[in-house]
Amino acid sequence: MANPQPRGGWVSSLFRSAYDLVLIVGFVVVIRTLVVAPFYVPSASMEPTLLIGDELLTTKYPFGYSRYSLPLDLGPALSGRLFGKLPERGDVVVFKLPRDSSETLVKRVIGLPGDRLQMREGRLWINDQIVPIREAGVGEIEMDDGIKSVAARYIETLPNGREHTIIKLTNNGPLDDTPVYLVPPNHLFMMGDNRDNSLDSRVPEDHEGVGYVPAENLIGRVDLVLASWDFPIATRGPLWGWPSELRLSRFFSGVK
Repeated sequence: MANPQPRGGWVSSLFRSAYDLVLIVGFVVVIRTLVVAPFYVPSASMEPTLLIGDELLTTKYPFGYSRYSLPLDLGPALSGRLFGKLPERGDVVVFKLPRDSSETLVKRVIGLPGDRLQMREGRLWINDQIVPIREAGVGEIEMDDGIKSVAARYIETLPNGREHTIIKLTNNGPLDDTPVYLVPPNHLFMMGDNRDNSLDSRVPEDHEGVGYVPAENLIGRVDLVLASWDFPIATRGPLWGWPSELRLSRFFSGVK
């Protein structure tokens, strides 16, 4: 005969289960707050570095922590960063849009506080020096509406020696000739690698753009593509068709 459960035993078991659940949730919150967080790429603004459908792993600790480090933006409304450190030129970062903190973007850091930046005939200038580029062939790109095209690729070398690939379709687009931007203290200048299809710091906030990004709006640095699939989340087809849409070559690939 089985021994009867002591009176109140089920209550103790329930409390133990609740305690274990609280520990698991607390562990996840700590990891999401202090270490890493996943993000999905919904647009083509960072092609060819990031593709629509990439699932990113973002590390939070390189730049310290702000109110935006907590999941769901539950942090106190305080300015600045704890253990704050500015990113380097060329870092790919995730950040909160200054004019609407409910929106999260991913771009490349191009300008640091005090930098002067300008676009002239499709070329980037930093502190009165043209940024060197070299041809890197052509490649397919996907626009936000799903239409695919072919564009010229170039390797751009920033003043600190960091190199990355950019896409250019034209040198006389609306963002190819701009005024000089002077990055304010504790702010950053962001640009997309898909230079002709990126709403970034070249467009000021009062024109529905990104403008200068306060350092406190940083969430983290993109270091890894965890997974990638060639269809938007909102238009996923039947489950049995998913495997053919996976970009396996991008799984666990580094981002630079």
